[in-house]
Amino acid sequence: MKNSKKRFFVTGTDTDAGKTYITVGLLKAAARRDIKSFGLKPIAAGAAQVDDELVNDDALMIQKASSVNMHYSQVNPIVFEPAIAPHIAAQRESKLITVSRLDGFIKGSLLTPHDFALIEGAGGWKVPLNDRELMSDLAKSLGLPVILVVNMKLGCINHTLLTIESIKNDGLALSGWIANSAQGAMSCYKENLQTLKALVDAPFLGELDYYQTYESSDARFDLILDAVLS
Repeated sequence: MKNSKKRFFVTGTDTDAGKTYITVGLLKAAARRDIKSFGLKPIAAGAAQVDDELVNDDALMIQKASSVNMHYSQVNPIVFEPAIAPHIAAQRESKLITVSRLDGFIKGSLLTPHDFALIEGAGGWKVPLNDRELMSDLAKSLGLPVILVVNMKLGCINHTLLTIESIKNDGLALSGWIANSAQGAMSCYKENLQTLKALVDAPFLGELDYYQTYESSDARFDLILDAVLS
């Protein structure tokens, strides 16, 4: 691996596309190579109290998969208990989520020595943070290259092309996309994947099945990590 740090913003074509599955798998692959790595999930909705701390399962998985030890509050600085849209959860608690605040949390965590880092967004590219700012505004503020997780289901071609168009219009580089079967077997999967490969002007990093265990997918994650780091 080159000396320069590799950092990426992970987004999906929609909610439950498998962003955390991909993030955790890539962090595990990096750890197997002794690469100093960690993941961040700056905002999460859907949490429970554990030892007097409100924690999100996805963020805990990311924290555990990271080879660099970080406190939970660094991995997931903003967390809400109900599993609803973050901006609505914030409104219910009379809190305000802002890009500047999230940007500060993330850049503070990125000061921790590392070689590889993944910042996972919430939901899709245009998820609201407040009345005027979107998740895409956070990605623009960070200025990191983007990894897109494509939820392989009916409608994925439209969702993918619109998301990629938006990423490019926001002035960010798309490092590549991953096909993830997050909802089980898709009808005409091969045909849809081939269509995406023909239409998407960005590297295809690989394909995964959310319902496979990490262990059974180690080889695939290793190949995807190679593509990400190349």
